[in-house]
Amino acid sequence: MLSFPNSKINLGLSVTEKRNDGFHNIETLMIPIGLCDVLEVIVSPDVKFSFTTSGLKINGKTNQNLVIKAWDMLRDKFQLPPVKIHLHKVIPMGAGLGGGSADAAFLIKGVNELFNLNLSIEQMQAFALELGSDCPFFIENKPVIARGRGELFEEVKLDLKRFRIVIAKPDFHIDTADAYSQIIPSIKATSLKEIIEMPIDTWKGLLTNDFEKPVFEQFPSIKNIKEELYKMGAIYTSMSGSGSAVFGIFKDVPDIGSSFPDCFVWGCTTNFHFRRKQP
Repeated sequence: MLSFPNSKINLGLSVTEKRNDGFHNIETLMIPIGLCDVLEVIVSPDVKFSFTTSGLKINGKTNQNLVIKAWDMLRDKFQLPPVKIHLHKVIPMGAGLGGGSADAAFLIKGVNELFNLNLSIEQMQAFALELGSDCPFFIENKPVIARGRGELFEEVKLDLKRFRIVIAKPDFHIDTADAYSQIIPSIKATSLKEIIEMPIDTWKGLLTNDFEKPVFEQFPSIKNIKEELYKMGAIYTSMSGSGSAVFGIFKDVPDIGSSFPDCFVWGCTTNFHFRRKQP
């Protein structure tokens, strides 16, 4: 089984409430994009489990990888035979792009297909939620307004195919827990749904990410990326999730040139695709 776990960007992100369970309620619009990892799962012929990686270096202990956690959960639940898993990492980590969450969600979907588990969308989303708040999004993998911890979905019709998306990520990541600790939850005067129904060229100043203020104060270079994307002609730019990646939405293919020399840079539409520098 071979799959290509894709990343996502957040259009707007409001932290609306601190929950009693230690998590936060949020409101955000998540959009899948074409920057992908590669995940292969095959039944092990020698009855021995293995997990290997290539591509970007993955920090941390192997047993803490969300792919391993997803496999262990399903193996124990359904008494599955050993498999060999290989993950080729392309999506930068600590970027707010959901790469690890996507890998885990695609592992769930792949194992469901490989072993004919016949799990429903809702069942797979429930398993995914045990692994992380972003994980359930990648089960259906379509534009949604996400609320609650990020697992309550409202489908939206938003087509960005005619636009060009550019992502720039500096060579460091943001501690999500620390970023959350600096935010005072609030509900915006204008709802996210109302804003995204407006023309994209009106989003600037209305469609905001609550994480930008504390992150920009701590890491001015991320704010500089956002400002540079606007100078290059972006209609709208924002940090994705809690950062550190920043994306820009363009009407035309931008001239990246030597901009963002110390960043991972990626861009894609149906006829426009580049990737430069993997930190």
